[in-house]
Amino acid sequence: MKDFLRIVLNHLFISNYFFSVSLFKTNGRKTICIGFNKLRSNGMKLKRYINQLWMRHRDTDENWYAYLFFGLLRVILVFIPQKGYIHPDEFFQSVEVMTGDHFQLEHVRTWEFNNTMPVRSITIQFLLLRIPWSFFEFFALYMRQYFAIELLRSYTYLVFPRLIMCALSFVNDWSLYRICRLFSLNYEIRLLALSSSWVMLIFGTRTFSNTIELALCSLMLSLVAECMIKTNTVIYKKEMLEERYDNAKSISERVKMWRLCKSLPAHNYTHTLLVASISVAGVFNRPTFLVYGAPMVFHWLLRGMGTKTITFRDFNLRILLFCISALPALVFFIVCDSFYYKYLTGGELQMLQLSINNFVSTPWNFIKYNLDSKNTAEHGIHPKYVHLLVNMPLLFNVLGIVAIVSFGRLLIRFFRADYQSLPRAQSIISLMTSAIFVPFFFLSLINHQEARFLLPILLPIVLMHAPKLHHGLCPTYPFKEEHPLMRKIYSTVLCTQVSAKPLLKTWYMCNIGLVIFFGFIHQAGVVPLTQHFENVMLEKSPAQHIHLITSHIYNVPLTLVNVPSSQVLHLNRETGQRYRRHKDFYIYEYGSLKMDQLLGKIKLILSHCETKYNTKQQKYSLYLALPAPLSDDLAAKLRTSKASSYMRAQLIRVFYPHVSTEILPHFLSTGHNSTITKDTMLSYDYVSKQLLSFLRQFGLELHEVQIQRNSHTAKHHMQKISKKMA
Repeated sequence: MKDFLRIVLNHLFISNYFFSVSLFKTNGRKTICIGFNKLRSNGMKLKRYINQLWMRHRDTDENWYAYLFFGLLRVILVFIPQKGYIHPDEFFQSVEVMTGDHFQLEHVRTWEFNNTMPVRSITIQFLLLRIPWSFFEFFALYMRQYFAIELLRSYTYLVFPRLIMCALSFVNDWSLYRICRLFSLNYEIRLLALSSSWVMLIFGTRTFSNTIELALCSLMLSLVAECMIKTNTVIYKKEMLEERYDNAKSISERVKMWRLCKSLPAHNYTHTLLVASISVAGVFNRPTFLVYGAPMVFHWLLRGMGTKTITFRDFNLRILLFCISALPALVFFIVCDSFYYKYLTGGELQMLQLSINNFVSTPWNFIKYNLDSKNTAEHGIHPKYVHLLVNMPLLFNVLGIVAIVSFGRLLIRFFRADYQSLPRAQSIISLMTSAIFVPFFFLSLINHQEARFLLPILLPIVLMHAPKLHHGLCPTYPFKEEHPLMRKIYSTVLCTQVSAKPLLKTWYMCNIGLVIFFGFIHQAGVVPLTQHFENVMLEKSPAQHIHLITSHIYNVPLTLVNVPSSQVLHLNRETGQRYRRHKDFYIYEYGSLKMDQLLGKIKLILSHCETKYNTKQQKYSLYLALPAPLSDDLAAKLRTSKASSYMRAQLIRVFYPHVSTEILPHFLSTGHNSTITKDTMLSYDYVSKQLLSFLRQFGLELHEVQIQRNSHTAKHHMQKISKKMA
């Protein structure tokens, strides 16, 4: 790769000129000479040279160039940006609170951040988002002052946190590369599989706490792997030198062996502080890190055991030193969270008037909350096999299935007492296998199971099984005994020639499909909806109120609407005075209500707005956002309930594409007559209309609900609803 880059830098072609870079060495100093030389050939020489250059490096660097392409694609997908909306926790567990607090915007503060019993640590989110926001705000003020460019917009609130998470995601790439180099593994194939995974392209750039957990687990795996190989190397050298010391025949040779033995580097407590601090940070980020970090810490403690050099005394000392090293990070996280949630104040700390009630431990609150089955039932109860049969194939497709099958083979060997075929307890295979299936087993016992909970097992799965995408399931005959049936299974299913191409094609096709769906289609109308209302709030009159009703879509991140908060005092930078804004944006989110109930809510809100308009001349605009498949149901309910006589829902805009799993598009339109004959159904006009109607349902519709004030029926209905409200 370096040679290729050197050749490209030395020979760059610009138009009809030859751009050359030459390196001279005179008087011990290096000098770069740059110049332009006119090409004397007709261009064929240039074409031949480029073809030779490509052919020379095509085979050796193909995987490396593909990895660079996917790494660049990961960054590009941040700036496009991806409008797909995976899960509400993408915003409401981190960026919604951090952005809202910092820029004093209207935002939703979920129950997890209540001061009574907070279950989310704010420290990592503060370090990753709040501090970078401070630097970006200073830059935005500079751009606004000198160039009249406003950077603090909805686009920035969406992209900037994702850019930080994207930068953090490359920790996984570095960790994988580091482990491969330590154990002399092929890193190009594994890096390509990692970077082409939709988990890295989509989840790796989103503001989930699971994405941070993925990076922390990968970093910890690389540290533990480094400690393991360092310990094994030092112990091997030490035992070899001790053996040569015992067999030495002269004193001088013994002295030499003794000095070499003493010069060996320390390894017993390598990276203790770092491993302990990452463990604490992982637990405060997500307490599920306990099941992810446990096998890694165990392998860190176990390394070297069973040799003459490492005894149980060293094992116990490692545990003690690990616990002591974890204390600084533990105190830091507890103090930071206690300050943020107002359990601890600067005055109390200065006067040393402290008690146990001045500190809060968010992981402990998280564990207490989830131990109650009633609480977990509110978030959804799933069968125990969801991770195995659904989430594992969904996240890792063929590699996930291969990992499950490979682990099943290990279990069969174990129960058959074929211990010689099992990996050593202190090997890299044992570390990666336990890093996959120990947390997988414990997380499968939890009632609430989501696919993103399994993100941290991506790196060990890729490390162990990614080469199968290129070399097939079994490059060599895997069975101990020769049998015609087994040989046929190997030659028709398992061998490289048969299995490699289907695995690779399935891998790429699944990842491309999932990137498109979750990155650009799933709930993809919500983000453009917020950007639309950002413009609405900028263009409306100051006295006008905006009301937004949503149904069958995910929660709307209010910070992306970019509305200043009405709960805090704002500073006028020109006059230096503080003021409080009146609330002029209202949002009503009704989840997946039935159309009858939703229409009742619309009537109540409309009546309330009309009452304020009639008594205080308060102008308003009422909007309804719902998936396009519900458009016909809305129109039908307005007709059957006779509400269309005094109010109407006018379609303002449709945001494409958008798919809500709560209400999927239906192919046959309900607006057509059910008595259509077979000949009509097979006609081109009917099929084209149905297809066009089906495609139109992949959108999020925005309706403006208006009342017909001149109608006597409207006044009667509004008075009737107002009496019910009273």
